[in-house]
Amino acid sequence: MGNPAVVSEALCMCSFGLAPAVLQVPPATKVVIEGRPAATIANMTPANIPTFDMCNTLSNPEVAAATAAKLGVLTPMPCVPVLAPWLPMTTTTIGGQPALVAGSTCLCAYGGVVEITLPGTTGVLI
Repeated sequence: MGNPAVVSEALCMCSFGLAPAVLQVPPATKVVIEGRPAATIANMTPANIPTFDMCNTLSNPEVAAATAAKLGVLTPMPCVPVLAPWLPMTTTTIGGQPALVAGSTCLCAYGGVVEITLPGTTGVLI
């Protein structure tokens, strides 16, 4: 059996973020599951995942600069995710892109691992 499909308003979390983010999926794909637009692996832009509130990794230049200014005391700064496409891919496509399913992860350029915590649906893609 497959994993549940991910839809708009699913929750995701970054390992270096301080709060979960709500995935926003535009209705452009025209595929709806349980009343919400279905997500694809391409839904990883700032329009889809704007922030995880604050970032707390020194690999983020803003966090490193703020921490240096505070003489080494870790100082989280506003999160602006820089994400790679989601993995793993499925064979099911939506608008020519692999569908996003629960269990998928993506990486932030600053080293964080983003994962789907609540897919927003119970529907399983085949």
